[in-house]
Amino acid sequence: MSTLTTTLDTAPNEGRSLFGGRHGREHRWWVLGVLGLAQLMVVLDATIVNIALPSAQHALGFSNVDRQWIITAYSLAFGGLLLLGGRLADLFGRRRMFLLGLAGFAISSAIGGASTTFAMLVVARAAQGAFGAMLAPAALSLLTTTFTDVKERAKAFAIYGAIAGAGAAVGLLLGGLLTQYLDWRWCLYVNIIFAVAASVGALVFLRNQERAPGARLDLTGTVTAVGGLAALVYGFSEADTLGWGSGVTIGFLVGAVVLLALFVRLESRVASPLLPLRVIADRNRGGANLAILLAGVSMFGVFLFLTYYLQLTLGFSPVKTGVAFLPLVAGLMVTSTLGGTVLLPRIGARPLVSGGMVIAGVGMFLMSHISVFGGYTTHVMPALVVTGLGMGLIFSAAMNVATAGAASHDAGVASALPNVAQQVGGALGPALLNTIATSAALHFTPVIAGASARVIEGAKAVHGDTTAFTVVYLILFASAIICGLVLKGGRPQPSVVADEVSER
Repeated sequence: MSTLTTTLDTAPNEGRSLFGGRHGREHRWWVLGVLGLAQLMVVLDATIVNIALPSAQHALGFSNVDRQWIITAYSLAFGGLLLLGGRLADLFGRRRMFLLGLAGFAISSAIGGASTTFAMLVVARAAQGAFGAMLAPAALSLLTTTFTDVKERAKAFAIYGAIAGAGAAVGLLLGGLLTQYLDWRWCLYVNIIFAVAASVGALVFLRNQERAPGARLDLTGTVTAVGGLAALVYGFSEADTLGWGSGVTIGFLVGAVVLLALFVRLESRVASPLLPLRVIADRNRGGANLAILLAGVSMFGVFLFLTYYLQLTLGFSPVKTGVAFLPLVAGLMVTSTLGGTVLLPRIGARPLVSGGMVIAGVGMFLMSHISVFGGYTTHVMPALVVTGLGMGLIFSAAMNVATAGAASHDAGVASALPNVAQQVGGALGPALLNTIATSAALHFTPVIAGASARVIEGAKAVHGDTTAFTVVYLILFASAIICGLVLKGGRPQPSVVADEVSER
């Protein structure tokens, strides 16, 4: 362990840090800003297009059945290729993959914004996901090897976790503003601004890096992992439209299980695995990634159903819908910063993750009591604040612990896993919950004296939403117990740093 806990203060090549300049350590917070900006771009892009979908559909003329692919193409490519992106960062250098990911993301965003056909937009969204899969693990591994002091690392990951957790909600707000006041295409063009700013920062503050010593590309692992994750995301996405009993849905989900099981078997046998099992064998890292996945299932479900409730039931505009999510973002930012900087170094991850699950579950319990005659300030806003407080604790602790203790040659793949967990959770949650909500609404007969047909249909839709929120709070309460059992107790130990912290 001693070779893995060398800090930047005592590293043999003290002046040759991961970021440029003679006084590189003084620039580490600028590095955090650069990486945080890139992370924000990637995370918010999972939701920024949601509010723009009706306008894009009207402009390009695609059907209601096809519109899901604007979202699915992104999550499918992102979730399926993240592990490969993490290993490529180890193979070819994190700075290089970070810059390549930024450039590719900007170009594919420009193509998407300029789309004249449905197919062109879907291909651009898939390309965004693929380049995001290169960018996200490179960014997190750079953060991991930059901040090595326990207190500084806790603060950095608190900020980074807040960005990761709030980015999706910020995407809803920004999407509403851009769609209403500019054009839906700016929901894609805005990424060019993010990417250029992050690229300039990376060129100034990040140093060139050589590949991690001994790293190799595991081709069989790559094929089975990418195929398994893609089949899993695709299968759950198709369940939303074709149903869980569809042969397509079942076939892809069974195929995903087979491929992922084969992947685990292969990884235990090859010399240079895509995902070294030692990375997730650690209880804390494994438990942290599980927590991120479960939180992703819950949070993205909130975005989906609450967006429909606010717009269709309460009649909110796109901008007003985005603003309505701000209490969740505020709550998340408060506890993410407090949890990462003050609580995590003192009490460890387990009480923060489990406690955050309980608090978020209470928020979802409150949300399950919305009604067709309810109001935002009385029913929705209090639930959003409580949910945000809980999610902030989860993400600040889990994002930190998920990468702690990994050797530098595993930093890329270890850093990919939290993104895989969040993205897969974000794909599985809406598909699972939408099926439950649709079934609940279909079989519900509201009894409202003198109500119009429109009110009755609204009541049925809201019943579907509240059923989904009920499932979410049950998931969160169960997750609190599961993560409490998996994660270790006690304060965190001095963190990774890597055996090659100054990676040439």
